[in-house]
Amino acid sequence: MAQLTDDCFAFDGPLMPLEAMERLISERVSPVDGTETVAVAEGRDRVMAADIVAPVDLPHFDNSAVDGYAVRHADLAPSGDTVLKIAGRVMAGQKAIPKLGAGEAIRIFTGARMPDGADTVFMQEDTREENGAVILPAGLKRGANRRLRGEDIPAGSVAIPAGRILDAQNLTLASALGITGLKVRRRIRVAIFSTGDEIVEPGLRLSGAQVFDANRTLLRNMLEQTGCEVTDLGVLRDDPAILKIALADAARDCDVVLTSGGVSTGDADYVRSAVEAAGSLVFWRIAIKPGRPVAMGVLPGADGNNAAFIGLPGNPVAVFVTFARVVRPLLMRLSGATTRPLFYLPVVSAFDYRKKSGRREYVRVSLKPGANGGYEAFKHPQDGAGVITSLTETDGLIELPDDVTKITAGDQVGFLSYASLVS
Repeated sequence: MAQLTDDCFAFDGPLMPLEAMERLISERVSPVDGTETVAVAEGRDRVMAADIVAPVDLPHFDNSAVDGYAVRHADLAPSGDTVLKIAGRVMAGQKAIPKLGAGEAIRIFTGARMPDGADTVFMQEDTREENGAVILPAGLKRGANRRLRGEDIPAGSVAIPAGRILDAQNLTLASALGITGLKVRRRIRVAIFSTGDEIVEPGLRLSGAQVFDANRTLLRNMLEQTGCEVTDLGVLRDDPAILKIALADAARDCDVVLTSGGVSTGDADYVRSAVEAAGSLVFWRIAIKPGRPVAMGVLPGADGNNAAFIGLPGNPVAVFVTFARVVRPLLMRLSGATTRPLFYLPVVSAFDYRKKSGRREYVRVSLKPGANGGYEAFKHPQDGAGVITSLTETDGLIELPDDVTKITAGDQVGFLSYASLVS
């Protein structure tokens, strides 16, 4: 379970800036306990629990980076062509390697071990053979086209550090080092449900003012992209007693309980009171648009530990933005992952926009090539937090800092792709 105190999300101000949220999570939330060993083939998106120290040098031996001829650089003429006798041939994987003598060259292929005495390799397309000799042009530097033993990773050094989220590149490195098992942190367990009498499962019949539930689909997929283990608890009615029981049950088995809807200040928003009845809640309004009404707190879990509670708004766009900027940082911290800062692509705004000071705002935009070689950002015509097509028909978000109140067409702004926000 998550190692959370009852007041770990406490904040004194009326609206929490994103920087304060990030600092609070970093300082007050610790990674969950529990590790397991998985095969390399099953390691994608898992978080390393311990450093992987290279057991061998990579490469294991000096080898050729190209098909060509291995030579001693000292045998090359400083100007004009050099003619060297071809004294042998080395294939990749070949055990017996001929020794290179003075005035000789050895035909070599990519990945083959360098012969003793050879320090440079000519690419075959830069040479020509005549009468058992190879003719080599002048000008090649010593060590060209030679891969040195351990130049990638020397034995004994940290190849993959603890906290690294494993991707295809890291798994490739592990395999190249001969590693078959990876010690990783266990997955974060997250329970999700939607709330509201108006919410209906897709596939059922709508009546009156009901709507199909889209948020659980969104959250389930974003959680799985974040490497979490998801328990889907369906749709819960607007009944405080039912909500209290559901929250308490979910907290016993999960590290995080995540809901959508029912966390604003309306008379029918029951999630807030249910959390206060089942655990403790700091009603956490974040200075962010879309998505200001976000509730966070803790629920009593198993073995004396607490589960984190996060209540997101009901509108899908607000759910997407608050998950990316609030929920995901918490999940990364709980998982023990070392994350990189968001990368903002500088683009040129193709629209005018005004906003209030004191809050971070995210504008949905599409990118198009600009006249000067960069990209221009075009705002989606609809701003509503319930407009799902504003996500499907755009490329990402423009982030407008708290102190910015307007942008004008032609201004440089920071763009975040959707992929960078959820992967």
